[in-house]
Amino acid sequence: MIFDVSKTKSIANTFIAELRDEHIQKDSMRFRKNLERLGEFFAYEISRSLTYTHQEIVTPLGVSSCEVLSQQPVLATILRAGLPLQQGLLNIFDKAECCFISAYRKVDKGGDFVIQMDYISTPDLEGKVLIMADPMLATGQSMVMCCKELINRYKIAELHIVAAIASAEGVAHVRANLPKAKLWLGAIDEEMTSKSYIVPGLGDAGDLAYGEKI
Repeated sequence: MIFDVSKTKSIANTFIAELRDEHIQKDSMRFRKNLERLGEFFAYEISRSLTYTHQEIVTPLGVSSCEVLSQQPVLATILRAGLPLQQGLLNIFDKAECCFISAYRKVDKGGDFVIQMDYISTPDLEGKVLIMADPMLATGQSMVMCCKELINRYKIAELHIVAAIASAEGVAHVRANLPKAKLWLGAIDEEMTSKSYIVPGLGDAGDLAYGEKI
């Protein structure tokens, strides 16, 4: 299942437009906030697909019948760019536990890159709903590697993948390797550069959010 925000009219498209805008991007606080707001939007949409339990809630004036979330999901992200997007999810799923993964592109002498994963800090994921957040789904290699590592360790009940911008190639790679995953995407762009940057994309999300790395 793929949920593509750009195919429908909603306020989320304004957040995505501002994330892409090279002038608005100069305000790193605004950039982080738009990723956070997009995370909140996706959290609401994902919540509509989760399981709920009927409860009788006592108010000061009586009893109300309510449907409440049966189980909080676990919110995972790939450091560092994914932090604002994960925070938006956490603003809505405010009792959720969190998982953090360190992964990056390691360039070899020939100029090609491989995905290097350093560590994972995670709660128990057995039987849990996992929401993995990363602003950019480019080649999809790091996303697939991280998700497969968690799937190999735990029997995960559901896997949801959230990204602000994805490439068509990255989507195809994820669908081929994680066929049961549900994808929640801000937009799907058709092109990538030779260095695997999405075009038109938005640039380097981590640098725009937290400053250029050396």
